[in-house]
Amino acid sequence: MTTQPGHWSFTRWTTIGQLEAIDVHHPLFRAQLFLQGAHLTHFATHDKPDWLWLSDTARFETGRAIRGGIPICWPWFGAPEKNPPEVRKRIKTGDSHGFARTALWKLEDVRESAHEVEVSLSLAANEDFADVWTGHALLLATFNFSVKGCQIALTTTNLNDSPLAFTQALHTYLPTSDIELTGIEGLDGSDYVDTLDDWSYRQQKGVITFHGETDRIYESGSPLVVATPGRRRSLVAIGSDSTVVWNPGPRKAKALSDFPDTGWKDMLCVETANALSDYRVLNEGQSHTLGVMIGRV
Repeated sequence: MTTQPGHWSFTRWTTIGQLEAIDVHHPLFRAQLFLQGAHLTHFATHDKPDWLWLSDTARFETGRAIRGGIPICWPWFGAPEKNPPEVRKRIKTGDSHGFARTALWKLEDVRESAHEVEVSLSLAANEDFADVWTGHALLLATFNFSVKGCQIALTTTNLNDSPLAFTQALHTYLPTSDIELTGIEGLDGSDYVDTLDDWSYRQQKGVITFHGETDRIYESGSPLVVATPGRRRSLVAIGSDSTVVWNPGPRKAKALSDFPDTGWKDMLCVETANALSDYRVLNEGQSHTLGVMIGRV
């Protein structure tokens, strides 16, 4: 059922650093969600380790992207110049990953029950962002938490009278106790772009494993299993035909902001995306939903 602010049973407002957040403390699970970026930083079932990775040196500052959790990259993914022409022509900045992850979102709804909590946030992408992007769209991010896992759905609606082309990603950081003993199942036989090898095309053979820096864009939205020592998680995507797999490796880790030098050993990113040729185009009034369900295996 929908509950009014101040009358929630499991949901509370909190402030961390300079940022306002929503804390969910349900008897079966817990979560933390920031209004800046509609950024989920924590999810775990009762008394269990966090399902997401958050940098020990993450900073919670106005206008600064949080390192870890699930940043929302929108309305472009990656560097502007690596996007399709229809997407690139709307971008007026050299910054990567769009503006949604540092914009202030609006709380729309909280629904609570004995088994689930659902939180919805919205962002009006309008003339307020005219200095970095041309377009007019409404974003709705819905987060559903339960003992089974967490589900994130990002719906884009084009409010302009001309077609809107965009790329995007749910940039999910996952924890591991040992990156060299970690594998991703479900992409065997998929073609991918290796951004570290002059953006050349390759084909995946077997399970994805990590041996240093990894940055690949797979042409697949297939269900995945991330296997780490002692833990297996499923990632089931909707509205996606591309998946990004990333680990900075030891050298790049030292150059990243808000990232421990050795942090690459205990994290990986598996990003549910619409990237490269999987970019989406919406006519006036049309909507598209990108989502992922992170669950137990």
